[in-house]
Amino acid sequence: MGRLKYDGTAAPITIDDATLAHLKIIIGTKLRRNESFLMTWVCGADAEDARTTIWVHPAIPLQFGFDTAVLPPIEPERVSSIMTALNATGELVLDDYLYTPTPGHS
Repeated sequence: MGRLKYDGTAAPITIDDATLAHLKIIIGTKLRRNESFLMTWVCGADAEDARTTIWVHPAIPLQFGFDTAVLPPIEPERVSSIMTALNATGELVLDDYLYTPTPGHS
């Protein structure tokens, strides 16, 4: 499981490496365009909040950490689908895109 660290103070969000690789492209594209957005996810059972939403902004530190040095293959249709939904709503809901590898993908 990879880690997405945001703002340097909160606990990292754990996300499988395949999903994190796709999110890196999407988030990087939005921030490069200077486009802020909401990002929401369900927290672990022992977390204070059941669901968290943050405002992702280019001025706030963001770090992607991967468990493996070799990134998984990028699926262009997956990137396009997530970006289309994000652009339509202004919110990236991670729960909708968490990846369960299919046979032949790791």
